[in-house]
Amino acid sequence: MDFATPANHLDDLESEAIFILRETAAEFSRPVLLFSGGKDSTVLLRLAEKAFRPLKFPFPLLHIDTGHNFPEVLEFRDQIVSRMGERLIVREVQDTIDRGRVRVAGEDESRNALQSVTLLDAIAELGFDACIGGARRDEEKARAKERVFSFRDSFGQWDPRRQRPELWNLYNGRLGRGEHMRVFPLSNWTELGIWQYIAREAVELPSLYYAHRREVIVRGDTLLPASDLVARSFDEPTEFRTVRFRTVGDISCTLPVASTALTASDVIAETLLANISERGATRLDDRASESSMEQRKRAGYF
Repeated sequence: MDFATPANHLDDLESEAIFILRETAAEFSRPVLLFSGGKDSTVLLRLAEKAFRPLKFPFPLLHIDTGHNFPEVLEFRDQIVSRMGERLIVREVQDTIDRGRVRVAGEDESRNALQSVTLLDAIAELGFDACIGGARRDEEKARAKERVFSFRDSFGQWDPRRQRPELWNLYNGRLGRGEHMRVFPLSNWTELGIWQYIAREAVELPSLYYAHRREVIVRGDTLLPASDLVARSFDEPTEFRTVRFRTVGDISCTLPVASTALTASDVIAETLLANISERGATRLDDRASESSMEQRKRAGYF
């Protein structure tokens, strides 16, 4: 069965994203593209290739590594960066912990929120004035409030009431000392659109995004990856299930879903039937509170 979207829809999204990437390169003196190895940031790399090749990108890549990332994703990250010949900068949340900038309650605590401090430190250290990322408005309520050019004050904080109008796709990149911008070229994309683009462009992804056998913790209707980084009680069973990940992040809070999808077309078919957003279905830290994402974003989270 063909689940392809009309070509002009993907073409329009692609054209808009390329325009935003070029506008960012033109307006800012030290932009950076955040690349984790996940599907959205990998699509951003493909779009950056279309925007700037055959030249090298006019910005480096940056990954904030929590230390709890899936090893398959880190391996993919390094392979694709090496193949593309681009510069990757990695900053470790563990270094932020070791310097006493943040504290953790235990080794199995989610480090997603802690990334904010490491990211803000990297922005200050390297003088970045624009951070390009793959967040989409359909992911979560707080992200739906974002502009394409999302202003951050001198403390790295986001205030949805202080965002600038973007009428007629005009973007205001003016910044004062210490301020910076977060830029979201995929704002108007959806999970479905991302997968349709992956299928059309034959974008390579980490194997975790497709069905595979994995040991999981069974907690009622919820599956968790079996790992030393995932807290569980002594009587919680583990089983081997065929699963995939809709999103990949911190192992301690990223949940697999039952799936038999082996190709991008298979994933598209499953996505069409999904009635819960990918973050709502697969991120424990986003389930904790409806306002958890907005609180993190206000503190500097991406």
